[in-house]
Parts: sequence; structure tokens; C-alpha cells
Amino acid sequence: MHFNIKNILISHGLKDKDQYKNIYINLYEALKNAIIEKALLKDSKLPPSRILAKDLDISRSTVLKAYDLLMLEKYIKSIPGSGHFISWTNIERKASHLKIEMAEGKYPKISKLGKSFKKNIHIFQNSSSGVAFRPGLPPLDIFPVQQWKNLSNDYWKTVQPSQLSYGNTLGLNELRKNIANYLKIYRNINCSYEQVVITTGSLHSLYLIGSTLIDTDDGVVIEDPTYPRAYNLFKSLKAKVHSIPVDNDGIIVDEIKDHKVKLAYTTPSNQYPSGVKMSVDRRLALLNWASKKGVLIVEDDYDHEFSNWENPLPSIYSLDIQQRVVYLGTFNKLLHPSLRIGYMILPDYLIDTVKALYAQSSRFVPTSTQQTLSSFIEKDYLNKHLRRVIEVSIERKKVFMDSFNLNFDGEICLDSSHTGLHLIGSFKAEIDDFTLSKHLVKHGIITHPYSNYFTKGRKKSGLVLGYCSINSKLIKEQVNKMSEAYMKFENN
Repeated sequence: MHFNIKNILISHGLKDKDQYKNIYINLYEALKNAIIEKALLKDSKLPPSRILAKDLDISRSTVLKAYDLLMLEKYIKSIPGSGHFISWTNIERKASHLKIEMAEGKYPKISKLGKSFKKNIHIFQNSSSGVAFRPGLPPLDIFPVQQWKNLSNDYWKTVQPSQLSYGNTLGLNELRKNIANYLKIYRNINCSYEQVVITTGSLHSLYLIGSTLIDTDDGVVIEDPTYPRAYNLFKSLKAKVHSIPVDNDGIIVDEIKDHKVKLAYTTPSNQYPSGVKMSVDRRLALLNWASKKGVLIVEDDYDHEFSNWENPLPSIYSLDIQQRVVYLGTFNKLLHPSLRIGYMILPDYLIDTVKALYAQSSRFVPTSTQQTLSSFIEKDYLNKHLRRVIEVSIERKKVFMDSFNLNFDGEICLDSSHTGLHLIGSFKAEIDDFTLSKHLVKHGIITHPYSNYFTKGRKKSGLVLGYCSINSKLIKEQVNKMSEAYMKFENN
């Protein structure tokens, strides 16, 4: 039979060895196709490897590799002293399976919820890859990689097999305790570690809270401007979103009409993206309103490490005496976004429901990452890194502003009062910030159009600019690059 097998294999996909990099894969596939289509029959003996190798002008080891794969999948069998033979039982099953004729059918419809999430994803998406001057990034270059690596290695050196099983849905207890202690020191927040839930970040926390409480057409109050991804999420959950303007004291509570509202989402420490710090009186007014209306407040303490360092204000959570506040925090903005660790503090009555939802809808932050972060906090590395980040961000903010003002000469004006990790640039002339942002992306500069953060009414135009993710030398170079791109935009 080996005299005509070459033609059989060619007709079933065998290529010339010079046309195919992995020759044994090609030979294996050609033999398999010939067996399935019954060009090579049941119990037939295949040529000895030496002879087939000679006929095909390939090495014997190549033929043996192909035979091994066929035996592994039980297309052929080897009989010691006799050679390789085609195995029939498994082939019949495979061939039968492959030749089933299926009528053309319809697919299930996408759910209303699925369509809702798909519809809202376009409202605000991340810009293309890049760093300068992307908002929301800490000084990535000063993260203590070696310390983190050593702590991670320590975990894997001492980990017990029992620790490799499924972990606590709400997070590693050791980390939850360390976060509770961290918040007591830095935010004067007193909570039980059992109220702390480990998540992948603020948006994940919002998803769990929103899914726990929001039914279709339930009201959600948000600030305007706001974090666009939070707005997207609430819209996708089919909530009725009520956008309330912000003044110099924060969200204007008196503007909240008598709607049927379940949640109020706010970023009081450093209103995102405007940078306004909510006054204590306004925080108390918001709590009083929530108490009267039976509303839960979600306090996203965005950038609190930077905004509350010198003149700290009490969190809404610490002012609450009714367990009416869910407190959100994240290490992604302080350490680095790829870490994917955040947390929230829940009122007692929500813990069991959130735990059930979490267990059935999401996967969790790996225990190894949680343990590494827990050790990072325990060994005081977080405290030292936080102080270093604040020092570097202040230095880079000055470099950025000096270089920016020199290059743009008032064409784009920066608001220096902002205490977070980004600045807002407003235009001297009337400019479409969305079009300008797209133009800058083409030149390797990432910015976010300020108008995208507004949900209703008159949208303000400008650029949201992260300033501290790269070192001072690169800041100057990238500002120059941005200035050149802006001049081209103006001249078009």
C-alpha cells in the first residue's frame, strides 16, 4: 500500500516540505484527513517510518512524530513487531460526528440587560495605548518593583497546598484587617474588617452595589460632571440617572428633586473630574437628605491620599451614624492600574447579599496578589511609597505646569487649584475638545475631552490631563510634542 500513499496524502492536504514549516503537523493532518474520509481503510497497515520518510523525502523522526500524534488521538495503533495500523472504533465515532448534517437554526436573543450594557459602552472608552498625558495614572516609574517581587516570592516559597484552594469570597482576612487599619490611620475611619470586601477596583465595587440594589427605573443620583464609567454602569443597569450640578462646595443637594432614588454616587474628596472638595456642611446636608429619603450614599473616595494629606476633611462614611454609606477605595491609582485591587466597606445589612452576588457572578482577586499587598502594607512599604508618590507628584506637577504654560502661552489655561493627579486645561478660543483629543492621539498624546464627563445641560470644553505618570525629562519632551501637534491642529 505504501506505493500509492504519497498521492493519497497529497490529495488530503500534504504540502511540499519547503512550503510548510512544521512538516510533521502537515503530515499528521493529511493522514488524519485520509483516515476520516476512508481513503485509508480500517485495519490497513501504514508504511514503515523509514519507507514513508524516503518516499516523501523527509526525516524519519518527522514521520514518527506524526505517527505519535495519531496514536495519541487513537486514529492508529502500534503493534510491536508488526507496525502501525489504522484503528477503526474511534474513527467511526469521529467521522460520524463530523458528518452530521445540521439544519440551519436561529440563536438565542441577547437579553435586555446585555443590550443595555452594549449600548452604553461607547459613551466613554479608554483612549488607545499610551501614557502621557493619560489621566488616572500614578508615577508608574517609582513603584518599588523589587520590593513587590520579593514579597511575592516569599509567598510562593512558604505557601501551603491548602492555601491553593478557593479563598474567601469577600477577600483574604489578613488583607481586610490591614486595610481596616490603614483606613483608621489615614482616613479616621472605624469599621470592622468583616465589612471590608476586596474587589478589582471602584467600577467592580459599583457593579456589585448597583446589581444588589437597582431594579429597572430605580433612581440614581450622580454628580455632573462625573466619572463616565460609573454613569455608563448605572445606565446599563437600567437605572434612571439624575445628574446634579456641582458648585465650589460639591454636589448641590438642593437641586435634587423629589425623585424615587435608591443610590447617590459622589466623589467628595476630589470631585472627579472637576477637583472640587466637598465642604463638611455639604457632606452633612447630603447625609441628612439621604436619611429623609431612605437613600444609600456611595462614597468613592477618589484620590483621597493626595487631596486630604495637608488639610484633611472627614469622609462622609465617618460622619454617618446610620450605616447609610458604602465607602469605595482603590490601590490601582496609588500603586499601578495593572494591580487590579480595590475595596469597599459595606453596611452590615448588605454583606450577605453582596457576597452571594459576588460568588455567583465574578472571579476574585488572586490570593497571591492579596497576600503580597497585605505584606506590603504590614511592612510599612505602602506608607513609604505613599509619601514618595506625593513628593514626586508635587514635583512633576510644577514641571508640567511650567513647561505647559511656556509652550501654550495662554492658549490652553491650566487650573492650578486641582489637588488630584490630573489637571484641566480650558481653551482661550472656542475649540471642539473631542476633535482635538482625537488629533492628539494620532500624535501619541493621550488626553480626555472634558465635555465627555458631562451628562446634561451645557457641557464645558477642555482637556483632562494626567501629569505625573512619566519623569520630568519626559514631561518636557511630551509637552513640546503636544504643543507642535496643537499648532498643526490650529493651522488646519
